[in-house]
Amino acid sequence: MPADTQPIVVIGAGIVGVSTALWLRRFGAEVILLDRAAPGEGTSHGNGGVLAACAMLPVTAPGLIQKAPGMLLDPNAPLFLKWAYLPRLMPWLLKYLSNANSADTRRIADGLSPLVADSVDQHMALTDGLAARSFVTPGDYVYAYANRADFDSEARSWGLRAEHGFLPEVIEGDAVRDYEPTLGPSISCLAVLRDHGHVRDPGGYVKALARDFVAMGGVIRQTDVQDVTLTDGRITALLTRDGAIPCSRAVIAGGVWSGPLMQKLGLKVPMESERGYHIVFTGAQNGPRVPFMIQAGKFVATPMDAGLRCAGIIEFGGLDAAPSRAPFDLLRRQVKRAFPGLTHGQEVEWMGHRPAPSDSLPLIGQIRDTGVYTAFGHHHIGLTAGPKTGRLLAGLLTGRPSNTDLTPYRPGRFA
Repeated sequence: MPADTQPIVVIGAGIVGVSTALWLRRFGAEVILLDRAAPGEGTSHGNGGVLAACAMLPVTAPGLIQKAPGMLLDPNAPLFLKWAYLPRLMPWLLKYLSNANSADTRRIADGLSPLVADSVDQHMALTDGLAARSFVTPGDYVYAYANRADFDSEARSWGLRAEHGFLPEVIEGDAVRDYEPTLGPSISCLAVLRDHGHVRDPGGYVKALARDFVAMGGVIRQTDVQDVTLTDGRITALLTRDGAIPCSRAVIAGGVWSGPLMQKLGLKVPMESERGYHIVFTGAQNGPRVPFMIQAGKFVATPMDAGLRCAGIIEFGGLDAAPSRAPFDLLRRQVKRAFPGLTHGQEVEWMGHRPAPSDSLPLIGQIRDTGVYTAFGHHHIGLTAGPKTGRLLAGLLTGRPSNTDLTPYRPGRFA
């Protein structure tokens, strides 16, 4: 088969990979979507479900270096570390913490904003005419604080958000309970952001998008990608456990599992798993009607079809270690404090792996002139930015470039 008629192969069937595959089909390309699991089974299944258009600020805020040691020793702080993993983590961690300053925070925010700021519009465009549209729910996104002083203490962060067009409505006193009656007395100040939204079942959403992709003529194969074959510097095949797949263009969208393929292409990306946790309180009653970020516990509480999903926590411990109990215990305490009247059925626990590059920016673009493109490393913004990333990449691959500057995301920046 001539190279220009071969299908484009997308590796990874999470929200970023499925979005890329869908937009490629819309633009007329033949596409094969590969994953070792079914679509929507990994990190895309377990996220907080918020279309967080305002989420351009990195974890590496100014002052993190001073705060982190105390947080690791505080059982009520949302930062955990498997100490045996620290020696392996340290080279990445030093690079990561080097960005915890005002200048780099602003640089990263400027880089992330084009990917997230129009998130709801991008999800609407992705699902236009598709069955998956029913999962997307526009609405408010609320930051909840113990008091006005705690809100004011984050003036620098809110100032950066304001520079990118996000000004909250601040609600205090009795008006807090008028807005959301289920909140407990530990919260007396809200920062309400309009024009956001959430997904009622993130894993189900990605699966629905994958079904829409197949209905549009796309092909899904469940297999492991083991290697990339380059001939004269250009991709000619992907080697899988089920044999070779000839191709002249491919997209690596495998989240934190993208690292080994990048190494085979000569790029070692400083990226770690930022382990995230959630609990779904099934059949929940007396919970919030819109997504809340509870700032004291750094977790999101999102109403979903299955119940109330409470997701957050940061833990470093690699890809292989079993989930820890302490993050789940902390989530339960924080949820009870924020929503003391919550009733529910079962509690379903989950732990997954956010792909965290050391500079908090995803990798989007072509690796040299190999025909291999990247779409991974979205840290906390995978669901939010997945459709925009997919649209940008599909445009690059089909001669429809956008006016978005992709320089901050270039995959060769770590070479």
